[in-house]
Amino acid sequence: MEKVGLEKHTSKQFDADLEDVRELVLAMGGLVEQQIADAVRALITGEGGLGEDVVRGDREVNRMELEIDEECTRILARRAPQAGDLRLVIAIAKTITDLERIGDEAEKIGRMATQLASYDRPKSAFRQIEVLGRHVREMLRDALDAFARLDSEAAVSVAQADTEVDREYEGVVRQCITYMMEDPRTIRHMLDVLWAVKALERIGDHSTNIGEYVVYFVEGKDVRHIGLEAMEKEVANSPRRRNKPE
Repeated sequence: MEKVGLEKHTSKQFDADLEDVRELVLAMGGLVEQQIADAVRALITGEGGLGEDVVRGDREVNRMELEIDEECTRILARRAPQAGDLRLVIAIAKTITDLERIGDEAEKIGRMATQLASYDRPKSAFRQIEVLGRHVREMLRDALDAFARLDSEAAVSVAQADTEVDREYEGVVRQCITYMMEDPRTIRHMLDVLWAVKALERIGDHSTNIGEYVVYFVEGKDVRHIGLEAMEKEVANSPRRRNKPE
């Protein structure tokens, strides 16, 4: 992997340690992305067995979080990193927390899919859920790509995409409420569907968080809680961008 934005150190082992932990984060991200894909597929198609696989797979996500956290602790203890290196380790520690929470949301969808396997599916609402699921997966993939390339502009794009995900979430909720009003017998299991849809919306939020950690590492700016417009300005006006050759 290209070490964009990473300092070179006199200790090659330090460089290797940092690179190894970044690779582990991306591997964990890939696993979580697959968990989302399988969970949404199980929900859409009624494949209860696939939903159970997602639930079981969450153990591996948790294991990877612990492994990476331990590696970060070792780097802090052995290397006492400073400046950008310290920000990188902090960003990694925060990123894996959000990845683990995304895994939890995927597990929740998997459980709902298993419970709903025998129920009929309203085609209009479930088509929208499929679109929403695809978009949150794309958000996570883009956030991980921004992390891999240490690209703060790409990280801002992830936050921008969350606005559309929120709109899609609201649309699915309206569809589900309409379906319940038309047939009150469906209320109980449609509430489970709404829990699964909320989990997808939360995955978008966690992906946005990962993008914010990329901005924190690359720009040295904490952009949490400042809003999208302010985040865009911080990155657009950063010294790195102003000094970038045309």
